[in-house]
Amino acid sequence: MKRVTGIGGLFFKAENPDKVRDWYARHLGIGMQGSHGAVFTWGKQGTDIPGSTVWSPFKKDTTYFQPSEKEFMFNYRVENLEELLNILREEGVQVVGEMEVYDYGKFGWIMDPEGNKIELWEPVDDAFSGMNDQANTST
Repeated sequence: MKRVTGIGGLFFKAENPDKVRDWYARHLGIGMQGSHGAVFTWGKQGTDIPGSTVWSPFKKDTTYFQPSEKEFMFNYRVENLEELLNILREEGVQVVGEMEVYDYGKFGWIMDPEGNKIELWEPVDDAFSGMNDQANTST
């Protein structure tokens, strides 16, 4: 079974997320979608299946990264999240909270040995189709 299939997102804390988003939009051309950040879309090599990677600054006092006290959180794309969470539990990995399901995918969380919270995402990529005019497209 495949485990991680790619990077799903980069999340980090910022003193002023709006200012950070504006700076990245103005200077680096990273287009924002609402208040969350940017979605980079790309194609999976050899297919017409879309993929996406999210970039998002969070408020400095966010509790979303807890129980980690780190300033960042990685989001990894996975296949079959439910099965993977079961395997990770069997391997003794700390699973945080319960799996959550949304129209754009399933989410689960684990902790690594250094206390970093890791978000695992089984995406529904077509939920993001056409969201980013600044899309990165590669084959």
